[in-house]
Amino acid sequence: MKCHSVSQSAVRALGVAALCLLLPLARPATVIGQQSESSASSGASLDYTFFKSRVQPIFLAKRAGHARCISCHKHQNQMRLQPLPTGSATWNEEESRKNFESVRRVALPGNLKSRLLVHPLAEAAGGDFYHGGGKHWDSQSAAEWQTLKAWVLGQTK
Repeated sequence: MKCHSVSQSAVRALGVAALCLLLPLARPATVIGQQSESSASSGASLDYTFFKSRVQPIFLAKRAGHARCISCHKHQNQMRLQPLPTGSATWNEEESRKNFESVRRVALPGNLKSRLLVHPLAEAAGGDFYHGGGKHWDSQSAAEWQTLKAWVLGQTK
């Protein structure tokens, strides 16, 4: 059997590509584990009314240089948003409830390390290293990020 040599850069590139593909698959168990620990210890809860009126519109907002969250997340498994019905500007009650249940998987009550907060946030601002839709916020002081933070921390009153 003949072995072919492969350059180190090709191996590194394949390693990075594999990591990008496999990392999202490895996160659900971690997130689920953190969800139970965080929910039990923090006492924070996720407010559906606040989600529907303040958080959900963020997923539809247009941002310069970025796709709207709904553009990609209507196809995702971990945070799958309901597709908008043709001609609709927002979701109906049933669709909003489904969105709430989906987003809860990445919003750990009381936890600033929730994937909902760190995934679309620039790494320099405390976010994680990769988000397929780009980094939507360069700073934790961004108004939309502050809204997500308030929801995750239960500061909705």
